[in-house]
Amino acid sequence: MRVGVTGASGLVGRSLVAALRERGDTVITFVRPATTNHEGEVVRWDPERALVDDEDLQRVSGFDAVVHLAGAGIGDRRWSPSRKAGILSSRVQSTSLLVRALGELPNGVKCLASASAIGWYGSRANERLDESSSKGDGFLSDVCAAWENAASAHQDHARVAYLRTGIVVSTQGGVMKAQLPLFRLGLGGRYSSGGQWMSPISLVDEVRAILWVVDHDVTGPVNLTAPSPLTNKAFTRQLALELHRPAIFAVPRSALRVVLGTEMANELVLSSQRVVPTVLIDSGFTFQHPDAATTLHWAISSRK
Repeated sequence: MRVGVTGASGLVGRSLVAALRERGDTVITFVRPATTNHEGEVVRWDPERALVDDEDLQRVSGFDAVVHLAGAGIGDRRWSPSRKAGILSSRVQSTSLLVRALGELPNGVKCLASASAIGWYGSRANERLDESSSKGDGFLSDVCAAWENAASAHQDHARVAYLRTGIVVSTQGGVMKAQLPLFRLGLGGRYSSGGQWMSPISLVDEVRAILWVVDHDVTGPVNLTAPSPLTNKAFTRQLALELHRPAIFAVPRSALRVVLGTEMANELVLSSQRVVPTVLIDSGFTFQHPDAATTLHWAISSRK
């Protein structure tokens, strides 16, 4: 297969590209015009300026699938008004540009798997959420809705899936990389009461699930989360157990809001999302790491 990938330099993108190449697929990465340290075929683009290199597109001609992962990080800095605008525009503008470019290709694309997130559901206390659940409230929910809506413009031309990813667990990046040093020192702990639900997925299963969506007739929203969500308190306990360390501390809600800002703390850290991957399971996908115990054991073992 010929597979295009945007966001190929990110945590998920790097692993996805490696997995595609390992199984023999040809990978075409979308890169910034000034990028020089790339491997294989590329399409140069600049979503902020709404530019795609026409010669690159003509040379590529068409794709069997495109996996769109590009977007500014949501947790790497405080949410100022300008940062929030950047988070939204980086997703919507890049998706709209990609859809327009793919629509102009003579041979088009058979499948567009476009990133989204379980932030779409908002914070829902103990409610069990699957792909049939309604949209939630809040900034991240609105961002995800706009993101998916931009991708939906390609539905008349290709099979489109929205990859609603949960918390990707890996020591290579993301939340786990930031948490691990404190937990190794025995200084880790839950956030506030720890009663909020979390929906993690191992990096391995995240990539396997994306490949599954590309290879199978899966359309619409797809939750990329392990089938056994758990509370933050239970996740903290399991991580401490895997590291053979205590986890007796709790980060106060007030401290989180001071450090991150109220909105960011509420939506990223204190939000409760009990999400299950109904579409993946019903389509026949099986998880290598179906719960926090197997997910964390893999993550810690792969670091050693």
